[in-house]
Amino acid sequence: MLKEIELIRVSLARMGSYYAPLLKGDKEKNKAEYEKETTQFIDGWNVYKRLAKACYILWLKLDDTLEKDEIDDIERAMEGLKYWTKPNDKPFSN
Repeated sequence: MLKEIELIRVSLARMGSYYAPLLKGDKEKNKAEYEKETTQFIDGWNVYKRLAKACYILWLKLDDTLEKDEIDDIERAMEGLKYWTKPNDKPFSN
């Protein structure tokens, strides 16, 4: 599981480092190239499946016993999580 998460994290960081200098030049052309490469990575490297597997393994480790507040560890961990809902949706800042 850790290998899967690390593969995704390092690969995205490397893409960011590779494209950062290029985005200072011809922004529109290079941004399109960066976005295309990122999409190809997510789709071609099965990022969704890798993250889903890692998430499943993590969920197995969480306690699903309800506490006094009627919330289990999984619900507590997911509180306030904002999901993508439409194009141009922006995440909450951390």
